[in-house]
Amino acid sequence: MSQPDLVVHAARAVVADPAACSPASGAASSATGERGVTVTVVRGVVTGVGPLDRAIGGGTVVELGDDVVLLPGLVDTHVHVNEPGRTEWEGFASATRAAAAGGVTTIVDMPLNSLPPTLDPDALAVKRAAATGQCVVDVAFWGGAVPGNLGRLRPLLDAGVMGVKCFLPDSGVPEFPALSAAQLVQAAEEVAAADGLLLVHAEDPGVLASAPEPAGRSYPAFLASRPAAAEDAAIVAVLDASRRTGARVHVVHLSSASALPTIAAAKADGVDVTVETCPHYLVLAAEQVPDGATAFKCCPPVRGEANRDALWAGLADGTIDQVVSDHSPCPADLKDLGTGDFGTAWGGISSLQLGLPLVWTEARRRGHDLGDVVRWMAEAPAALVGLATKGGIRVGAAADLVAFDPETAQVVDPARLQHRNPVSPYTGARLTGVVRRTWLAGTPVEVDGPQRPAGRLLARGEA
Repeated sequence: MSQPDLVVHAARAVVADPAACSPASGAASSATGERGVTVTVVRGVVTGVGPLDRAIGGGTVVELGDDVVLLPGLVDTHVHVNEPGRTEWEGFASATRAAAAGGVTTIVDMPLNSLPPTLDPDALAVKRAAATGQCVVDVAFWGGAVPGNLGRLRPLLDAGVMGVKCFLPDSGVPEFPALSAAQLVQAAEEVAAADGLLLVHAEDPGVLASAPEPAGRSYPAFLASRPAAAEDAAIVAVLDASRRTGARVHVVHLSSASALPTIAAAKADGVDVTVETCPHYLVLAAEQVPDGATAFKCCPPVRGEANRDALWAGLADGTIDQVVSDHSPCPADLKDLGTGDFGTAWGGISSLQLGLPLVWTEARRRGHDLGDVVRWMAEAPAALVGLATKGGIRVGAAADLVAFDPETAQVVDPARLQHRNPVSPYTGARLTGVVRRTWLAGTPVEVDGPQRPAGRLLARGEA
């Protein structure tokens, strides 16, 4: 056996359960509680995960103290990078640095708000060319489904996107129009035939049209303009499309807890549906949002405290599968911070760098452990996109690792954020947990120093 290139001795680690990984178990890998391990790595791949044994050496030996926990690199499947075309909003260099600083070693880029949007193989090639040589973490890509490319989704999937995303309401950008209810079914049929995945921004446009128009500084008024009923109705349509076509569907950024019983019943009936929520829905609450604080605006919106509690219950019982950022940045002027007008401000929250401490701060308060966080933020997102070597510390996996200090507090300082536009509703928030070090394929990522971009561009079907 080759001498390890890297050996990590960790008194505390969250690793995949070997029994759950064995062929006999028939189960997917599942993160266990903390234990002491020695991890060996050869050419970027984990070759050993055994009991802590400091006698094992190699080319580079890292000794982690008792104050940090070794975690697998997180996988964030909902990131709007926006390059090319709107690179002033965010770009691959800044987004991937932010990811690495937050312990995220793989991101999947959304098909909007870049120009061109990722709607065909040529646009995907443009996107990949823009990312080449800039990324310090691994990057994969979603495609899009719009009225104009229905009937041509298979070539896009075959070109390597991890799945296709559609909107049922207005997307906010004219080059990415929404699908009608009939077009949703057509897209689901195409995706099912290609054994693909259909992601849906699920808000019903009819319900939104009947709600009050968003305008002014009042957050309750903005909240009334995006009622939970819009999500609930749209999710029924998504589940019906999956039942009719057999398509695998994924509900993005769930904010409405009142949809959870419908989703749970569909899962129990065998509907092939997965669901994500986001840190802002788990940490923030409508009661805390000041009028005019447009940094908090996102669509669907942050709802009330009782709704937040119910989302946590949905995570705990498995109705919600994963937590991802929906990192949706824009320049400060588009947030209309001066006027505080929720009707005109761009809707999106940047949290790619902060997701792990945000979720951990609230999760630990609610009695969850880091194994839960790993399952929600690494294991489940990796499984969603079929990245079998991601999401867990196990033999044969990519050596994407994070040293996380779960006890030290930090105060969110925009000057320390790697996002291109560090507008954040979390400015000044006191969080628990700090990422101390991140490795991509066994190589440390130096976010604040000269870094040779080593991230790979991944494609559907790659392990």
